[in-house]
Amino acid sequence: MKFATKAIHAGQEPDPSTGAVITPIFQTSTYAQTGLGEHKGYEYSRTQNPTRAALQDCLAALENGRYGLAFASGMAAEQTVLSLLNAGDHIVSCDDLYGGSYRIFERIMSRYNVETSYVSAGNTAEYEQAIRPNTKIVWLETPTNPLLRLVDIAAVVEIAHRHNLLVVVDNTFASPYLQQPLNLGADIVIHSTTKYINGHSDVIGGAIVLNDANVYESLKFYQNAAGGVPSPFDAWLTLRGIKTLAVRMRQHEENAHTVARFLAEHPRVEKVYYPGLTEHPDHELAKRQMKGFGGMVSFQFKGVVADVDKMVRRFKVFTLAESLGGIESLVCHPASMTHGSIPKEIRESRGLTDTLLRLSVGIEDIEDILADLEQALA
Repeated sequence: MKFATKAIHAGQEPDPSTGAVITPIFQTSTYAQTGLGEHKGYEYSRTQNPTRAALQDCLAALENGRYGLAFASGMAAEQTVLSLLNAGDHIVSCDDLYGGSYRIFERIMSRYNVETSYVSAGNTAEYEQAIRPNTKIVWLETPTNPLLRLVDIAAVVEIAHRHNLLVVVDNTFASPYLQQPLNLGADIVIHSTTKYINGHSDVIGGAIVLNDANVYESLKFYQNAAGGVPSPFDAWLTLRGIKTLAVRMRQHEENAHTVARFLAEHPRVEKVYYPGLTEHPDHELAKRQMKGFGGMVSFQFKGVVADVDKMVRRFKVFTLAESLGGIESLVCHPASMTHGSIPKEIRESRGLTDTLLRLSVGIEDIEDILADLEQALA
């Protein structure tokens, strides 16, 4: 099946008990058992739930993976992957990454003597240089958050696999519609399903997709043991959002491309970060590695923080808020919001300044989006 068809049908056969076309919300915590050790495949909803199972199967299909696991948040999914590590292990990560990932590496995993080395996202050679004897995972975001740099997944996979390392790719910004890291050799894909996959800003969720049966069993054990699972209703809402993922991503990208070109020519904008622009340093890699360039645009505003504050207060279509990937347009100030947990000197050394803004370009009419940007930047 093609992607848009998978999004509507994968893992979502009509309910066998009623014939319901849409997967029901199995809002139950436990299941009747017919005898000792005898049941219909379900015992307790922390362990397994039919609505969550449908979501997991659908997510796996969208990433061309064998196994999917759903979680109550993207961070719960990340923590589950990190459960594969032991005290004293080492991570190599790209340096431009979500502030929550940095926080969990530096303030939680470090307590268990797990160290993380950060390398320039787009410099493939640096990944190999950072590998130590105790390295176990190479952690990638591509496109990165918030500077939208790209990592050559296949090239980093080749390096990592020579050293018997797992490659984990956070695919949240691209969504499986635009990029499928498992096809490029990655071992594990992570999503905050809160974002594009659900797409309606009404669910918190996360996901892991992979192919290796042994790693899957370890992650599934942790999912059950730690219990960071989504409710049946949240799983159902996410499935509902997935059905329009292909349609939404096409419109997100079309609008974002137009916004990026508009900002690139605006006198109050110093620099635009969008891989769809030919001047972006990773434009050619994006063309090879992705099906499209996505709906996220970041830009450096000419001015000081006080000017940025005045500008964001003028938006009418864009809403100043954290998160991304919903149908509505959002503007985010990473330094004070999503990346506020990263110390200022580290943020700025990576190019994440106090005048950087990140746009999640929605699917509103493009003329209204541009008019809003025009009046806010005036």
